[in-house]
Amino acid sequence: MSSSFLDNRAVAPILIGGAIAGTFDISYACIYSYLMRGTSPVRILQSVASGAIGARAFTGGTKTALLGLAFHFFIATVAAAVYYLASRSLPSLVNHAIICGLLYGIVVYLIMNLVVLRLSAIPFKMSYPWPALIGGLLIHMFGIGLPIALVTRRYSK
Repeated sequence: MSSSFLDNRAVAPILIGGAIAGTFDISYACIYSYLMRGTSPVRILQSVASGAIGARAFTGGTKTALLGLAFHFFIATVAAAVYYLASRSLPSLVNHAIICGLLYGIVVYLIMNLVVLRLSAIPFKMSYPWPALIGGLLIHMFGIGLPIALVTRRYSK
């Protein structure tokens, strides 16, 4: 048996969980932003990149949109890795995957909005009108936390 921090059994649930969560989240962000403000998916992805490189992201075209997409999926994969690794020590994360996944989605939402975004280089102030707040919480619960927990449970049996 491998004694490495992240053995081969961990790779699939982390990558699959991150891919599913990342896809749900970015799809929601693009659809919501287009319907509510007419914002293009490229602009949404550039706003993700702006968290790392600031306002320059909005003048970089497709390159910075792809950078934003890479950052987005990296963050989703980190969220999946944290849940998976925590589940190795906390069996309730696997045994009660639905409720734990929904709660984890709320935790991810809070960390992203109260810590990560505030420490980032995003060149604009974030606002949270009720539709955005409720939609953000729901997508994090059902599109991020729950899929990550269910994938973790699937690969833990």
